Amino acid sequence: MSASDLPDELWARVLELGAASSSALGFRDLCSLAIASRRLRRLSLLPPLWSALISRDFPSQSSQPSSSSSKQQQQLHPKSVYKTKFERHKVRMAEARRRVVFEAEGRVLACRRRLAQLEESLQAEGEKMKATAQEMENLERVRRASVALNVWQPQVVRGRQKQLVQQCTVPVDSCLSDVNMELKVCKQQIATYKNIYNKEKEKLNEYEEALKRAIYHPLQSSHTIVNEPQAKRKKLKYLLGARI
Repeated sequence: MSASDLPDELWARVLELGAASSSALGFRDLCSLAIASRRLRRLSLLPPLWSALISRDFPSQSSQPSSSSSKQQQQLHPKSVYKTKFERHKVRMAEARRRVVFEAEGRVLACRRRLAQLEESLQAEGEKMKATAQEMENLERVRRASVALNVWQPQVVRGRQKQLVQQCTVPVDSCLSDVNMELKVCKQQIATYKNIYNKEKEKLNEYEEALKRAIYHPLQSSHTIVNEPQAKRKKLKYLLGARI
């Protein structure tokens, strides 16, 4: 006795058991059976099969249907109802994927803006440190000149050193102390900026990797066909849209 000799009732029961179990028989399988033979096409269009698939694949949508939608669904074949729910689910999944991509892009852009601001702060602080170092060097030159005035020197050299000392109207030692403190603060600030910059750079790398995953590895479920080849998607769309 071959499988073709089995009655339709037994085949229908086998298909119902497969559709009722968890992912044992999906809509792709029923669509594939529909093109195998006329008998399997007739069996694959049985309403209980598609009703079981609706209850299994869309439990949240089929648990509490509204009165108007339930009346419309009762007038339609369960396969048409499944197709409608499938298309809506696919749209929701695409929207969810776009939201994930937009959020990832927003994090990347925000991190890049913070890095640009840190680069500007580092550049400004570096210029400030250079100016402070130059001022400290000038004050150190004045201090050495004031010390050199206490020893004998040629008149020309002594005149230049005296001119340097006279140009400084405030005590050199106090100025050196203030400038030295300011230089230390600049170095500490630059070190802080660099530390924050490195951390933001690591975050940027993580956000960019997350963005790549969101773009090239979108959210998937047992119902979506987003990543399948174009020819296979067209075939499944044709099978789902086949006339009952």
